[in-house]
Amino acid sequence: MSPETVKLAVVQMHVTDQLEDNVSRAIAHVRDAAAQGAQVILLPELFENLYFCQVEREEYFDLAHPLEGHPFVGRFQELARELGVVLPLSYFEKAGQAHYNSLVCIDADGTLLGNYRKTHIPDGPGYEEKYYFNPGDTGFRVWDTRFGRVGVGICWDQWYPETARVMMLQGADFLLYPTAIGSEPAEVESPNSHHMWQRAMIGHAVSNSTYVAAANRIGTERVGDLEQTYYGHTFISDYTGEMVAEFGDTEEGPLLHTLNLREARKFRAGMGFFRDRRPELYGPLLTTDGVTRRG
Repeated sequence: MSPETVKLAVVQMHVTDQLEDNVSRAIAHVRDAAAQGAQVILLPELFENLYFCQVEREEYFDLAHPLEGHPFVGRFQELARELGVVLPLSYFEKAGQAHYNSLVCIDADGTLLGNYRKTHIPDGPGYEEKYYFNPGDTGFRVWDTRFGRVGVGICWDQWYPETARVMMLQGADFLLYPTAIGSEPAEVESPNSHHMWQRAMIGHAVSNSTYVAAANRIGTERVGDLEQTYYGHTFISDYTGEMVAEFGDTEEGPLLHTLNLREARKFRAGMGFFRDRRPELYGPLLTTDGVTRRG
């Protein structure tokens, strides 16, 4: 049975090109969050290294590792067990000849509950993820943890209402998104702003009557001959779309808020969004061009 409340922390941090530096700092942030009472703690996407997807370079495939025997996942299992916290953990996965942008959910006793492979893979200047990552093959995942049913998408997934809706249909109590996002190259017309990014996820909060939170990195990173500045603005939205906690573009550490899951469930039922759905009419969503073909 899901708890009535959960204390959530989302971590904002800078990242270097040194694995041990990043992992040690991430562990320190997790300890800090747990000391403040956090029960579920989310670190940013691919916090183990610089966001290498700025460029296409063969050598960056060396950063990927299988989940079994992974260089740092086991350390976070031990940390989760020690502190009694849930850790949805982003990492670069190698599986046979495939590579994935993945996340493993670690329960509060250190158990690995399962693996999620990022579904939506972006491809654009400064975000060349299709070069590195196979499209995820796990489907969307929701995990029963000690502190509720946790649904997690990864970065680009956060722009898709389908991701949020599927996880809610699977019974998620709240939605989390580890991310790495910031400035665009000069030739790109997309806005260099956190506002649209936040609004997309706040829309998921409203249309699903659920808490939504995202953890972003900060700082300027140079990879190859490119440079990006990550805009932070890690945040937590409540089930009505109100921003209840937010960092700016420089703060580092855990951002905390207590989620009232009981009130969210009651509000969600009263809004009727899930009662009034018409899935039998949503066939075009299963196509790429909006034309449902029969026979």
